[in-house]
Amino acid sequence: MKQLLVFMFFFSNLAYVYSQTATPKQYSSRSNYNLSDTLKNTDIRERLVQLALNNPAYEVSDRLTNVAYYQLHLAKGNWLSAISAQGNINEYTLNPSSAGYTTITTGTTVSKIANQSYYPKYNFGLSLPFDIFTRNSNNVKIAREQYLIAQANRNDKFRQIKADVLTKYEDYLLAKQKLELQIQMTQEAYTNYQIAERDYRLNVIKVEDYNKAYKNWAGEQVTKLDLQRNLNVTKIDLEKIIGVKLDDVIREN
Repeated sequence: MKQLLVFMFFFSNLAYVYSQTATPKQYSSRSNYNLSDTLKNTDIRERLVQLALNNPAYEVSDRLTNVAYYQLHLAKGNWLSAISAQGNINEYTLNPSSAGYTTITTGTTVSKIANQSYYPKYNFGLSLPFDIFTRNSNNVKIAREQYLIAQANRNDKFRQIKADVLTKYEDYLLAKQKLELQIQMTQEAYTNYQIAERDYRLNVIKVEDYNKAYKNWAGEQVTKLDLQRNLNVTKIDLEKIIGVKLDDVIREN
């Protein structure tokens, strides 16, 4: 019985030591960024990228990497699940009297001798599959490849998010510049329309010239509204990725 306990204790310690060695470096948990932390003085593009890392799409990729790490960790210790140890102690070892007695009569003397025919008193066994090492080795290799794939997917997701947020920021800048130019053009068209309206009242120009000035101003006004809408949409798309108001990011910069 003592040998069985020592044997099981040895394997439990071996499993613990094995599980604590040769483990890959795990990704640290994701950091939450806000507008008042160390990113405050960095370039606005870098800040947008860092804020985008809190996007749920990136969080899923990050957590899948952690799952793959834990699976690899488990695969390294799964070889112990294939080993089984068994042992038993017969009831006569615990209670010798249950084996019965043999009565021996010698003359006038009657003696009782306990039966000792129950062997072994205890036994134990170990079951070890023949393919335990090759199977576990392949399982560990598979888990390691899955972990590396998860890492690659995570890095690819980071590049995608970075490219997406920077592209949308450039779209925002372009839309903003277009709107600013259009505002000037619309203002000039409106000024020309006011002059044409005055000249028409003074009979300096014909009605055709007046209508032309009005249509030109109205067309520029419609273009300005379209560009304003485009600017608003680019802001919405960018804010969907970074999770905060773009105006707040710009203000803090």
